[in-house]
Amino acid sequence: MQIDALTWIATVGLVVLLLAVDLVVAAVRPHRVGFGEAVAWSVGYVLVAVAFGVWLILAHGGTVGAEYFAGYVVEKSLSVDNLFVFVIIMTTFAVPEEHQHKVLTFGIVLALVMRALFILLGAALLSLFSFMFLLFGLLLIFTAVQLYRHRDEDPDVENNVVVRTARRVLPLAPDYDGGRLFTRHEGRRAVTPLVVVLIAIGGIDLLFALDSIPAVFGVTDEPYLVFAANAFALLGLRALYFLVKGLLDRLVYLSAGLAVILAFIGVKLILHWAHVDVSASVPEIPTPLSLGVIIGILAVVTAASLLKTRRDPSAKAHPGSLRAQRRDDSPDA
Repeated sequence: MQIDALTWIATVGLVVLLLAVDLVVAAVRPHRVGFGEAVAWSVGYVLVAVAFGVWLILAHGGTVGAEYFAGYVVEKSLSVDNLFVFVIIMTTFAVPEEHQHKVLTFGIVLALVMRALFILLGAALLSLFSFMFLLFGLLLIFTAVQLYRHRDEDPDVENNVVVRTARRVLPLAPDYDGGRLFTRHEGRRAVTPLVVVLIAIGGIDLLFALDSIPAVFGVTDEPYLVFAANAFALLGLRALYFLVKGLLDRLVYLSAGLAVILAFIGVKLILHWAHVDVSASVPEIPTPLSLGVIIGILAVVTAASLLKTRRDPSAKAHPGSLRAQRRDDSPDA
């Protein structure tokens, strides 16, 4: 797939333009985002992503389009799990609703920057060392096992080492003070809790980037498609948060489903490595089949979750964790 510099510039420019609109809306008019507004933004971002995929099919063929849509679906599904953690962070730190828009936009911008860096690094490594497909595959399988083992847990945001360090090091004021990052408390300059929230969001973005980039490289090894799938999936994350945050608790099997998807992509990467480095007789999993499996798993997980919560209203979903939660509640734990 040959992508010229002009196409790269146009794509990045479109992403930056859409991000700028989000930033302007968040900064100029902080407000509680209602259901209707969230629906409009969500549908708009999905239509942009679909239109981009249609252009890829017309310009570069159906195979390229299928790889893009497979990557987009993978990143979108992982983004929903990301939303779980965002909800936990917003609740833990009692972020006022009028400032959640700003926090989410910051999180999306930071996630895009981190993932762009990981895409460049991942593409360079894959082009130089084919065994990186094996390492990426093993990483995804390990992540899948850990996520499945701790699928009914929530990340411990308060005891995150980065958050604990920020609380100890930074002079922290008790109030949000109108959404400012800095204020004055007891006669000295201090940071508001919003700074700690942004630090927590940044740490979560880093963890998700470490998982999502190998996952999307499992369905396409084209850096341009990897970037586009990540960018368009993340651009709709802010609106999707306000649209589905009240429904997230009902997706009780989402973490288990994501674990299966990650394991499936991990196997796909390992088979690709074996096909290239071991023997051409080793079968590979074609992209259309990957897309069908991923969509099928998400459909089954969603239907089973809604059925479960309908029968048992007390059932509550969790985003899952990559490690067991600490039981020591001491401040220095």
